[in-house]
Amino acid sequence: MAPIIEFNNVSKRFTLRRTQQTSLRDRITNLAQSRPHGEEFWALRDVSFTVEKGESIGLIGHNGAGKSTALKLMTRILEPTSGTVQIGGRVAALLELGSGFHPDLSGRENVFLYGSLMGLGRRDMQQRLDAIVEFADIGNFFDTEVKHYSSGMYTRLAFAVATEVDPEILITDEVLAVGDESFQRRCMERIYRFRRMGKTIVFVSHALEVVRTLCEQAVWLDHGVAREVGPSSEVIDAYLADVNRRERERLDQMRGEADNAATTVSDADAAWRYGSRDLEITDVELLNEAGLPRNIFHTLETVVVRMHYLAHTPVQWPVFGIALYHGNGLWLTGPNSAFDGIDIPEVSGRGYVDYIIPVLPLLTGRYALTVAVFDETMLHPYDYHDRHYQLVVQTRRLRERYGTLTLSGTWAWSNNPSRAAEVYAAPTSDSPLSGEI
Repeated sequence: MAPIIEFNNVSKRFTLRRTQQTSLRDRITNLAQSRPHGEEFWALRDVSFTVEKGESIGLIGHNGAGKSTALKLMTRILEPTSGTVQIGGRVAALLELGSGFHPDLSGRENVFLYGSLMGLGRRDMQQRLDAIVEFADIGNFFDTEVKHYSSGMYTRLAFAVATEVDPEILITDEVLAVGDESFQRRCMERIYRFRRMGKTIVFVSHALEVVRTLCEQAVWLDHGVAREVGPSSEVIDAYLADVNRRERERLDQMRGEADNAATTVSDADAAWRYGSRDLEITDVELLNEAGLPRNIFHTLETVVVRMHYLAHTPVQWPVFGIALYHGNGLWLTGPNSAFDGIDIPEVSGRGYVDYIIPVLPLLTGRYALTVAVFDETMLHPYDYHDRHYQLVVQTRRLRERYGTLTLSGTWAWSNNPSRAAEVYAAPTSDSPLSGEI
């Protein structure tokens, strides 16, 4: 079966006009020139990848990397300068705010206009109208011109329409960047439903963990070039390693070679570590309940994550945190001392901070551990070790075998319908997972 989306050595060139042509003579002169007046800019260079039917793929990279240009090529808004783009299904696209709807038409009129552009008649769209109105949730504004909509209202209506026309390919460009928490959750529920239905999804987002869990494949674009194409977890890890390296170089340049002499790290560290290093995490230990180092832990055991630090100068109100990932890249949790109300007024010299997991709920598997320390605002990283430490978990004498977490639940069965409303008591203090985790 042929891929539903295929990019074959695709390049796209734009001409950047840096001077404004104010006179008719300037325009005639430029038309007579052998090449366009302006600087050439290649948004994409020889990009190749394929997407199979029913597959989800994410496009990641920095702002200006070429992600939106690639989406516009998929939707035929743009044509490639060279190479070929093959699309094998009906496409519904959510690109930048303002595309797709006519500002002088009402929401209702734009729904029918969009349907006609997708090849659906008025009767087909009428059948979908109630579902669109319910999901968009814009009240009486549905019959108001969309130029009066807020960005959130516009996005809700655009998403509702695009996902109700039964596309074979759904393309979204930072659709979650606009909208409240409730809307974002409903969007993700619908996107996951699309995936279960076997639809093809092209997803662009800076929320890398969403890309990691939603998409099987990913493309990392860097200044128009496809740096990595493959399984999403591998591509995202490579992208983050590059981001970390660039961040370290930027901080080193700001601080100067003299200031960095004591804390400069090797190039090998750049793939997983960044931060200003005024406060360093010098070592990380995984300890059992007795305080002994361990490489392998068992489900329901106590785990202590000990972060040894060195403060080169006194640092006030630091925030220590960890993040735990499954081996497949799924982000499981990310607690920190500030979230838990633990105040650390000042650190200087050497010391350590412990994060204690009294009852480890993880099932058999390999897990990656991130440790970090930030300033009080949690915006400035002093030291960030990205998934550099391994936690191996084995399960013994436990009924649960599959998945990631143990719920330690119980089962009940009855052939008496009168018991259907029976409420079961919460776990007692003797339950294996009682207490806070």
